[in-house]
Amino acid sequence: MPNTFTRTFTASPEHIDALGHVNNTVWVQWIQDLATAHWDNTARPEDHEAFYWVVVRHEIDYRGNIGPGESVTGTTWIEGPAQGATSLRRVDFTASAGRRLVSAATTWAMIDRASGRLARVRPEVLEPFL
Repeated sequence: MPNTFTRTFTASPEHIDALGHVNNTVWVQWIQDLATAHWDNTARPEDHEAFYWVVVRHEIDYRGNIGPGESVTGTTWIEGPAQGATSLRRVDFTASAGRRLVSAATTWAMIDRASGRLARVRPEVLEPFL
């Protein structure tokens, strides 16, 4: 079982679009915020100092939405081993009743801070997440 990380997000008035619910760009921001918080919370200190991650692909399924003042729980985890310099992250957002509203598969590339270049993801970097 992968090491999951959760965080609650609440829709503020600035998150709401003309349709009266959270705008899709906000969901993308929440995905990034959740992934970054997971890295900051779980990565070994030496990996946190040596690397950072950038998104190279988002695949998002929208199955529902929330309105102003409503909250969702975001859960994220790393799925499987890395592929070269990239790693697949899953994200689910669920409503208070447990209904899954948004699911995402995002591919992240690891960058070496010193060189600014892609870095092959070694197993020990992902080990705390798996």
